[in-house]
Amino acid sequence: MASSVVSSFQPRSSFLGDRNAFKVSTTPPFTQVGFSSKTIECKESRIGKQPISVPSNVTIALEGQDLKVKGPLGELALTYPREVELLKEDSGFLRVKKTVETRRANQMHGLFRTLTDNMVVGVSKGFEKKLIVVGVGYRATVEGKELVLNLGFSHPVKMQIPESLKVKVEENTRITVSGYDKSEIGQFAATVRKWRPPEPYKGKGVKYSDEIVRRKEGKAGKKK
Repeated sequence: MASSVVSSFQPRSSFLGDRNAFKVSTTPPFTQVGFSSKTIECKESRIGKQPISVPSNVTIALEGQDLKVKGPLGELALTYPREVELLKEDSGFLRVKKTVETRRANQMHGLFRTLTDNMVVGVSKGFEKKLIVVGVGYRATVEGKELVLNLGFSHPVKMQIPESLKVKVEENTRITVSGYDKSEIGQFAATVRKWRPPEPYKGKGVKYSDEIVRRKEGKAGKKK
C-alpha cells in the first residue's frame, strides 16, 4: 500500500527573501511584476503661458527658431530648442508655445519665456546690479575700461569691463553694473563679488546691495 506523502516544501525567492507559507503562482515570472504604461501629463507652465509685451521702440525679427531683438540700447539674439516655438499674435504680443508634450518641453516653456522677456526689457529699458564694498581700506575705482578693486591683497585687482556694460562707482564703495544683457550683468557682478565674498564675523568683502550676510559671534574672552 503506497502511502501519500505531503510535501512541506517552502520556496525560496532571492527577490522577495524567505517567507513562511509563501504561495507560488503558476503564471510565468514576467507577468508577476506589472508596470503601468500611463502617459505622464505635463501641466502648462504658469510663467510660460504669460504673454510678452513688446514696446513700440523694439523691433522683433523671427526666422524659424532664431530670434533677434533690437532696441535703443542694443541688440540680442536667441535660438529656441525644438521643444518650444515663438509666435507673434495680431495684438502685437509674443507667446512661447510648446511643440511637444514632454517634461523637457514644460521646462523649456517657462525658461525661454523668461529669457525672451529679459531680451525685450533689456534692449528697451536695461538692467542694473549694485554691489557694496565693506572694509577698512577697501575701495573701488574705474580707470578707463577697467574696474580697479583694493580688497586687502598685496596688489590691486583689475577687471576689464565688457563693451556692452557700464560700471559706475560712487563714494569708492558703491558699484553699479548696468547694461541690456541681464545674464552678462549678473556674471560680471558675480565675478567682482568672488574676489572677496563677505565674511560672517565683520562683514568685510564685496556683497550685493540687497544681500543679507548672516553674522557670527567671534570667540569670547576667557571669563575670570
